[in-house]
Amino acid sequence: MPGMAIVTAVGMRAAEQHAFDAGADPYELMEAAGAAAAEIIWRAGHRRDMLLMCGPGNNGGDGFVIARLLAERGVPVRVAALAESRTMAAQRARAAWPGPVEPFMDARPASQLVDALFGTGLTRGLDNAVAARLGALVAQASHSYAIDLPSGVGTDDGAILSPLPHFTGTIALGAFKPAHLLQPAAAHMGWLVCADIGIGVPDRIHELAAPHLAAPGRQLHKYSRGLVAVIGGAMPGASMLAAAAAAHAGAGMVRRYDAQPCPLGPLAIVRETLVDAGALADAIADPRIGALLIGPGLGRDGDARRRLDGALDAGRPMVIDADALSLLAEGGRMRIPAGAILTPHEGEFVRLFGDLPGSKIDRALAAAQQVAGVVVYKGADSIVASADGRAAVTRSGSSWLSTAGTGDVLAGIAAARLAVTADPFRAACEAVWLHGEAARRAGPAFVADDLLARLPAAIGSRCEPR
Repeated sequence: MPGMAIVTAVGMRAAEQHAFDAGADPYELMEAAGAAAAEIIWRAGHRRDMLLMCGPGNNGGDGFVIARLLAERGVPVRVAALAESRTMAAQRARAAWPGPVEPFMDARPASQLVDALFGTGLTRGLDNAVAARLGALVAQASHSYAIDLPSGVGTDDGAILSPLPHFTGTIALGAFKPAHLLQPAAAHMGWLVCADIGIGVPDRIHELAAPHLAAPGRQLHKYSRGLVAVIGGAMPGASMLAAAAAAHAGAGMVRRYDAQPCPLGPLAIVRETLVDAGALADAIADPRIGALLIGPGLGRDGDARRRLDGALDAGRPMVIDADALSLLAEGGRMRIPAGAILTPHEGEFVRLFGDLPGSKIDRALAAAQQVAGVVVYKGADSIVASADGRAAVTRSGSSWLSTAGTGDVLAGIAAARLAVTADPFRAACEAVWLHGEAARRAGPAFVADDLLARLPAAIGSRCEPR
């Protein structure tokens, strides 16, 4: 099952309009949104005193509904408005609020603060005075909640449009928006939950969800479970990490083809030193290979180029990482086989695809279409994008992953899952989730090697026995 849908501002407006065209009342939709958000806030803050800040649009209308419903539960609520309500639904919600409305700039702090100033669709930052006052009020509250989105972020790209405080939590309405998961805005959201408001939304793009894995069938053997071949190069430590990750991530057998003698790595991994291009070509022509991984530790010299050329000619399902991506950026991108998984970080992505327009999600999808495969656009907000228009976005994971070798481990996991599933998009999604879960289990200050020991438990946490 995919995770929660992620919808752009235009997509959300279209979904709402579709509901209206089908007979939904805009005010009733506002009531539903406010009721869902009020329930979440009630559970988080109970009867602590509250300041609810409302803007002039429908986000502010949601805020008036929240204020009324929480006041009915006995919460001491004050409402501050930035301006008069401008939409008909928001005006009805404001009229239904039985209490006074303070001017926003004069509002006093409270234990709980709710930001319902602006939600989806903001295209410019807040006025300096408004942004400063919002930040001060959030800083003085013990609990702060943003309705749909914190005021001051770009919905579709996660840009920070004006100074933005950090919230205790954010309540998305109807669906996640790209800014909920994309940096830098995602770092300001606090805990994140989506409130169902009763409208259907497209789900081609979604949050990366925990996978459903299966233990190997009892009839399988080491080759039928998934054979991974890792082509090493100038830096054997990197290919060793990748091969070991593949061995721990479900592959039945892993072979490492090194450019120089290297005894590193688990004894269960078959190691061969193949310098001659013809010998390497013969080895990777094995039809039992379910995934061929090249890039970690490959190098960028002439020998590395020859090894990459041989891998591209093999016609096997591929995971392409690190140095192989840089070599392809220098020439040969059109030779990438359809269905390959590419795992670039920001620098590699730009070298390979250039400065593509749009959000990180847009760029990942455009790149996947260019190579007719799957692109794992790495970072704190990793994107898994497929040429068919599907994409999965991760929530921010362990910041300790920003250490040498963790990308090699991810590439190895991806190769193992590709060999097991024969489905590039599924394999990439499983790999990114398992990588993040292994990091979570490793705790702080780990090195890439530490992830290997956590992979079996990460897999076991999602594995259904047969």
